[in-house]
Amino acid sequence: MATYKSVRPMPRSMPLMMLCAALLAQADERANRLVGAGVAEFNAAYQAWDGARFAAASDLFHQAVSHAPASSAALYWLGTTEFHRMLRLETEVSTRARKSEVDAAREAALRALTRAVQLDERHAESHALLGTLYGMKIGGSLLRAAQYGPRVQKHCKKALELGADNPRVRYLIGTCQFHVAKRPAARREALATFLEAEKLFVLEARRPAGPLEPRWGRSSCLTFIGRTYEALGERAEAADVFRRALAEHPADHWAKEGLERVTANP
Repeated sequence: MATYKSVRPMPRSMPLMMLCAALLAQADERANRLVGAGVAEFNAAYQAWDGARFAAASDLFHQAVSHAPASSAALYWLGTTEFHRMLRLETEVSTRARKSEVDAAREAALRALTRAVQLDERHAESHALLGTLYGMKIGGSLLRAAQYGPRVQKHCKKALELGADNPRVRYLIGTCQFHVAKRPAARREALATFLEAEKLFVLEARRPAGPLEPRWGRSSCLTFIGRTYEALGERAEAADVFRRALAEHPADHWAKEGLERVTANP
């Protein structure tokens, strides 16, 4: 006589759980595609220094975050794009409306990167960008220095602890040093940081880049090396580095202006 094993019925919640898992997987896949498209758009915007393309990249990253709110990668790229969008806006004609756009881009970058480090506290570049952004908020004000200075120090220290060999971390730390340096010794310290970053950029360039891997910053680092040499009165060295920055990134207007300054008749 045949015997039959009883089959335990599937819990009523199981189909709902499977549906949720499938929907989450679809959302993650969609977010990854959007991040990939956003990185490609960011790279094109960076090379051409194109404000419209930075805005388009930002929109793609916003869409990615809407599909995957816990994606620290999407938030890092959103913050990075808004940071560069802010820098691009600062190069345009200064008006009250333009300042409002600059401030909005800076605050958008701060929100995205703050959320990124909440999700992944070991992301060195996000910490370095946050330290830089808070430093920019100080803007020479003693009152704002008291308010934001500890945040600058906290994020810069964390960035160096986690990413001492990351060229963008070193470069961004150098920009913080450069902007507060008033004496030659402090400028030499900033210069040493930039030169170390440049060595790391050279090493990084020898490795193939993944589709979502950041590779921005090298030309800007060269420009800051030139600006530091200029501040130290070393015009020939500054001119040489500004030319290298322009060879790397012909759209770098800071390098163009710097080269014009240091090659003009004294």
